[in-house]
Amino acid sequence: MSSADEIAYLKAQNTKLQKINDALIFRIEEGPGNNAAYSAFENSVHLALQVNLKTHELNEALSKLQGLNQRLSDANKEANLFRQRFIDAIESISEAFVLLDKQGNIIFQNSNFIRFWQHTDMTSLVGSNYYELKSLGKTKGIILSVTPNSEENNSVYHLNNDRWYQLTERRIQDGGMVLLFTDITRIKQAELQRYERAIAQKNKLLQDLIDNLSQGVLLLNKDEIPEVWNAKFEYFCGLSHETIQQVTQLQEFSSITDVYLDANQHSHYHIQELSNGKVIDVHRHYLHDGKSIITLSDITEQHQYEQSIKESENWLRTITDNVPAMIAYVNNNKQFMFTNKVYNKWYGGSAGDLVGKNVAQSKLFDEYEQIAVYVDRALDGETVTFETKETNENGTEYYLLKSYVPNKTERGEVLGFFVLINDVTERINAAQALKDANFELEQRVQTRTQALENEIDNRRAAQQRLSLAMLEAKSATESKSKFLAAVSHDLLQPLNAAQLFAASLLGDFDPTEKPLLNSIKSSLNDLENLIVTLVDISKLDAGVIKPDKQIFALNSLLENISADYEKISLVHDIDFTFVPTSVYVESDSLLLARILRNYLSNAVRYARGRKVTLGCRRRLAHIEIQVWDTGGGIEAANLQEIFKEFKRLKGAVQAQQSLGLGLAIVDKMAKVLGHDINVVSEYGKGSCFSVSLPIMDKPQRTTYAQQQPALFNHDLEGAVIWMVDNDPTICDAMQILLSKWGCDIETATSLDVLGDSVDLVDGTCDLLLVDYHLDNDQTGIMVADAINQLRALAIPTIMISANYSKELQEQCKALEISLLNKPVKPLKLRMTMQQCIKVYNE
Repeated sequence: MSSADEIAYLKAQNTKLQKINDALIFRIEEGPGNNAAYSAFENSVHLALQVNLKTHELNEALSKLQGLNQRLSDANKEANLFRQRFIDAIESISEAFVLLDKQGNIIFQNSNFIRFWQHTDMTSLVGSNYYELKSLGKTKGIILSVTPNSEENNSVYHLNNDRWYQLTERRIQDGGMVLLFTDITRIKQAELQRYERAIAQKNKLLQDLIDNLSQGVLLLNKDEIPEVWNAKFEYFCGLSHETIQQVTQLQEFSSITDVYLDANQHSHYHIQELSNGKVIDVHRHYLHDGKSIITLSDITEQHQYEQSIKESENWLRTITDNVPAMIAYVNNNKQFMFTNKVYNKWYGGSAGDLVGKNVAQSKLFDEYEQIAVYVDRALDGETVTFETKETNENGTEYYLLKSYVPNKTERGEVLGFFVLINDVTERINAAQALKDANFELEQRVQTRTQALENEIDNRRAAQQRLSLAMLEAKSATESKSKFLAAVSHDLLQPLNAAQLFAASLLGDFDPTEKPLLNSIKSSLNDLENLIVTLVDISKLDAGVIKPDKQIFALNSLLENISADYEKISLVHDIDFTFVPTSVYVESDSLLLARILRNYLSNAVRYARGRKVTLGCRRRLAHIEIQVWDTGGGIEAANLQEIFKEFKRLKGAVQAQQSLGLGLAIVDKMAKVLGHDINVVSEYGKGSCFSVSLPIMDKPQRTTYAQQQPALFNHDLEGAVIWMVDNDPTICDAMQILLSKWGCDIETATSLDVLGDSVDLVDGTCDLLLVDYHLDNDQTGIMVADAINQLRALAIPTIMISANYSKELQEQCKALEISLLNKPVKPLKLRMTMQQCIKVYNE
């Protein structure tokens, strides 16, 4: 209730009491009797006193309320005066002032802050949220950058009108915030000018430095345009400073100087002899920012010295190669430094094959331990001569007389030793023959008397040796299989790089080189199939591959396979037919698909423009998947042979493209799956290859065979790709291939290296490519998780690995990561990239 309302209320009460008082007085005066009159008078006096008392109290309360009302009015005037002074104060400062509540809404702002946004299409109003306003400014490009300074509780804003502001923040008592924007553009411009002056001074010092180098130096930008060079470079090229200034591309130097600055694009180093007789070496060094430095060094004297040494070496080799003895020189590190022709011929090598190899590790000697003591004695400075028995490259044993003569300096230090070897086999054999004849004569009697006992012992020993040999053979086979199964990553890694390099060449090549490039690509595909096949056989032999059997609709698998071979059949002019089925089976869909693809590949190879059919027949509780072809057929005697490793029928079409391993893998996979395989053939008419599976009831939840990624029409042009692979060769190959597809790709060998090149938090990225096996026990899954943890929205990821394990497949599926196995097919890579980017953009 306000003071005015309270005064009105008290006045109404006073009026009411006055009426009551008048009524009582009137009643007393009109009452009967004298006593009653006196009593009424007495009562009226008493009531009058009470009324006067109440009236006095009401008047005092009214007076107090009037005083309070006056003080309230004075306080309002003082508050308005203070508010006006506050407004005048913040309007008088040159900084932009903003007062926020604890939710970030603007309570008050001065005109400087309002003008802060006038050059934009945004408006700052009281009640607007400051943080939303700032975020919108960043999105529209009004705020180019924000540099925080946590120590001083301020930050620096760079706007698109090239103005700089320093923001100072202060928290107030109610949880709100006071913001003060100070224009520091002049300070920033002064700092920039100082920086430019410092850079200019450093550039001058750098130019003075390179001008005094003995080498010619040329700095090219990333577009191969000359930027900086020194006087020595002008001297080597025979060009003036003004002439070089007019050069706009590196290739233009070839028409104005005889120095080949880019003679070999596949090498960063070459040596050239100039027309004036000088010999220079040309080095090209590539910098991380795309620039490169070409250095020219005068190596005329060094080249002449090397030529002289080569002539001396050739003369010395001519002499030693015509000496009948074997001659070599070994340094004090036990490495071959020289071997003559006879030495190389004896040990089955060509000239120079042994140079640089260690004597102990060269595998030239059956038992290095037998000569090790003599080698050590020769390196201790002692001349040693000894005889030894060795086997040459043809398997013939010879007796050799070896002499090791140390090579000492004037101070007695041994630098190495000379090896002189003579063949003394005839002398040793003659002496040994005489000794053997005497020994044979002495042993003849004992041999006759112990013949029976020896025969028994020999048979027992032979049996033991046979058992031991079988165990060793089995162990060797298992070791070999486990080894090949474990090294699939190392085998497929370089092949993967080669595939990518070959694919990158197909997009831009000389038409005359197309047959060569197609041959390279075909050879790489054959090599890939061979390696994958050998590794698969090894894994099957080693028991590494375990089937993952599930119940699935067979037709979904057969439709995938038939779709592929319909296209292949068109290329080979084959009439391909597929008969659908509706049954459900239990098997490993991936291994079963491998069996059927092997069948179909053989059928296409041998059908020779005829007919191939893929279909099924019911056999009681089983379904028999059959592949029919109308090729030349197989003779009955060879039906079992074709399932053996490296077995290939004579006269087979395209035999050079097959090692006879396909059906061997089919046999091994069928045994792993527990399925029966069969072949029926009529020579001259055709064949039928089949595999039998148990028929199953339809499950409540159907599992379908693995689908291939669909080909989308999404263009990769302009897509930003980040790649992490610890193999630089793979990075280079992927860089070339994806760049030709129009992608903007950034490659790195680790997460740290990638972080140095791109902004992992806010940088634009459409797709992440990662290798599974990285250095320092890291995996591609770790890298992808680390990057996506930093970002507001996860980047779609493709994992590339030679690991075919089911565990990795399930892990990638759970993390929604696409998995490609090495070696990567460029077409499959592109299809998968298009699919991932399309889903990501949707």
